[in-house]
Amino acid sequence: MTVQDYRSSLSDPESRKYGTFSYLPAMSDARLKELIGYLVKQGWTPAIEHVEPDRAGDDYWYMWKLPLFGETDTAAVLDEVNACREAYPGHLIRVIGYDPKKQSQGTSVVLR
Repeated sequence: MTVQDYRSSLSDPESRKYGTFSYLPAMSDARLKELIGYLVKQGWTPAIEHVEPDRAGDDYWYMWKLPLFGETDTAAVLDEVNACREAYPGHLIRVIGYDPKKQSQGTSVVLR
């Protein structure tokens, strides 16, 4: 069996990987809508962050507005993701579902 090598470098932002799931194909809007639907059904708080690709490894990402406390409309969350994409077209975007019971992230996904 041959293990595939994913070449990655700091000088080529397109080659970088951001965790295990970044090796999967790009997430479509339909799949993102499913993920957002899942996190709001869990009662998690959606939040959106963004950062320049060359700073993706930093601990600090910029917050897009405040977390969407109490938001249960998947389309409204997706609209905010798209507004962030439009405002920061070159940035990576992270969609997070905060679990209020465990006081931690329930899920997180990085988008291009």
